[in-house]
Amino acid sequence: MTTRRLEGRIAIVTGAGRGLGRAYALALAQQGAAVVVNDLGADLNGVGRDASPAQSVVDEILGQGGKALASGHDVAEWAEAKSLVETAISTFGGLDILVNNAGILRDRLFANMSEAEWDTVIRVHLKGHAAPARHAMEFWRNQSKAGRKVMASIIHTTSLAGLVGSFGQANYASAKLAVVGLARTLALEGVRYGVRSNAVSPSARTRIETSLQPPPDGVFDVFSPDNVAPLICWLALADCPATGQVFQAYGNRIEIIAPSAIEVDIRTEGRWQLEAVEQALNHRLPKLPRLGDFVEGLPQ
Repeated sequence: MTTRRLEGRIAIVTGAGRGLGRAYALALAQQGAAVVVNDLGADLNGVGRDASPAQSVVDEILGQGGKALASGHDVAEWAEAKSLVETAISTFGGLDILVNNAGILRDRLFANMSEAEWDTVIRVHLKGHAAPARHAMEFWRNQSKAGRKVMASIIHTTSLAGLVGSFGQANYASAKLAVVGLARTLALEGVRYGVRSNAVSPSARTRIETSLQPPPDGVFDVFSPDNVAPLICWLALADCPATGQVFQAYGNRIEIIAPSAIEVDIRTEGRWQLEAVEQALNHRLPKLPRLGDFVEGLPQ
């Protein structure tokens, strides 16, 4: 019998009704976790509500003998995010894993972007990560202060768009880079409470990434969402050592990215002068990375 490495652990996965979130929820449940499958059921632009995507994933998990509950909470609303965390605790008796995955798109050239298109994407991607994490962190802090051992994990979803930029996606890229800052800050703050925090950039075919075509039958599907799920499960393990890391995952590859690495460090005596700055830096500027530097097959 295969050991289920997440037996007894309780997870929330946001945006879990379709795509990557669905793959994560199913994989966590197959490893024994009880899963709150959260999905507002909105369309790709963040409009509308539909309970059926989340319930469909719950039905799959229950059909396989797992434990799951559907949630339609809006994770970008502070009070609803709190209710989501409380639902996991009251239903399954606690919370160990939070996978922040919910997201939408409102693509537009920045010179044409409306305030609403900016605000909506920032709200769902950044606040939609921050609000559930805020209430989960409060729960784990209180558990730790009460003398209970906490071995919790927050897994945030970032994107190469945030790390290298993405044409026509200033709102999305800005939010996704901010998620890295959030993830690393929570890694620092979570140490005292037994909470780990990491960010994952998945390259996969989802309803957000529509440019990637499936391969012919019998060919390994490099961009299947299922390829990313094992990394999520590893980060969710109680004894996983990773925290404060940024991972890129696609196909059969996992990359660890250091977005804050120093590439150039030039010094002078005393204060810099304009001409000295010009002479020192004009020919030392690092090459800007592109999506294809990280993932073969992604559109440039």
